[in-house]
Amino acid sequence: MSIFTPTNQIRLTNVAVVRMKRAGKRFEIACYKNKVVGWRSGVEKDLDEVLQTHSVFVNVSKGQVAKKEDLVSAFGTDNQTEICKQILTKGEVQVSDKERHTQLEQMFRDIATIVADKCVNPETKRPYTVILIERAMKDIHYSVKTNKSTKQQALEVIKQLKEKMKIERAHMRLRFLLPLSEGKKLKEKLKPFIKVIESEDYDQQLEIVCLIDPGCFREIDELIKKETKGKGSLEVLNLKDVEEGDEKLE
Repeated sequence: MSIFTPTNQIRLTNVAVVRMKRAGKRFEIACYKNKVVGWRSGVEKDLDEVLQTHSVFVNVSKGQVAKKEDLVSAFGTDNQTEICKQILTKGEVQVSDKERHTQLEQMFRDIATIVADKCVNPETKRPYTVILIERAMKDIHYSVKTNKSTKQQALEVIKQLKEKMKIERAHMRLRFLLPLSEGKKLKEKLKPFIKVIESEDYDQQLEIVCLIDPGCFREIDELIKKETKGKGSLEVLNLKDVEEGDEKLE
């Protein structure tokens, strides 16, 4: 599809239109295909890589640019770049049925891949295959949301799958080195975050090797830094505590 704007005759190709209705009027922006999802997920941060032009249209395909007074009425400003950002973030991407189907299929597989990479059967510690996770997602009738990142949706899927099958995020193995003076007291504060303590050694300092949920890593790191005033340390031994081989669902 090729589009001409009436003001400067810029030839726009490979266009993805994002539309928003505001104050009873329709507003559209012209983006590069496949870049909108990247912007919304935070992967793409350069606006010029996403927008074909910083103009706001009432109809991109006809090249009809929005009037200044309509922009002010709907958005409270005539700053087209800022309005483009709003439409880009909250608007509806206009795609053909075929394109939408392909996009949904790809996102479905990407979500399943993330889940398979992050999770294990807690009893065997073996990972599930992507195909098995896809089948489980179909069983719970998971519906992909195009306005959410695949990572966000993967976390939602994990929560929903927990109700139907034995699955949880693979534990992360850490080693804490804590000053003896604060060690015992700090260990009590860390306990709620620890899934399993594998070893504990009191020598010149308290050394603990343990398994945690990866989602707790930042809180643990900040707690150790704060309580030990930088004297304690945290070392990642394994990003994922998993066994060899894939899990099979009977």
